[in-house]
Amino acid sequence: MECHAYYEGDDDPEKCTARRLERFELVTLHRSMGRVPYGVVLNPHAERALSPADAADRLVALDCSWESAGEAAFAMDGVHRALPFLVAANPINFGRPFRLTTVEALAGALRILGEDDHATRVLEPFRWGETFLELNEEPLDRYAACADSTEVVAVQSEYLE
Repeated sequence: MECHAYYEGDDDPEKCTARRLERFELVTLHRSMGRVPYGVVLNPHAERALSPADAADRLVALDCSWESAGEAAFAMDGVHRALPFLVAANPINFGRPFRLTTVEALAGALRILGEDDHATRVLEPFRWGETFLELNEEPLDRYAACADSTEVVAVQSEYLE
């Protein structure tokens, strides 16, 4: 599965996970929204949760700071899906739900879509990458076993209670 990211360039370049993924040739970075290919767009504002039923050839993430991650920034062509409840392992947002870096979002999506080895590979350049999968092992396994978005939302509800 191809991984793509639209790069806003508004966060700290030293901490930018998408730029590091590009250096390791694990993601294609796009600096123009018009060049981002059609695919499953990871969008926290989407009305439907990502599920195994959304299997596609491409995953697309928006790389920007959380301060500018407004709904308008996700105006990309594609099938928009929100990631369900996951906890961040990155040093800046460790333990905070839904505050994932670009690489965490891509890895979580890959796991939900059954691409376990690919998820592990994209996290390898980060010393905390394995921790992300460990912290979220149970919910990721449960989401990956769901048939559709409705089931994913039902599982997510258990974690949010």
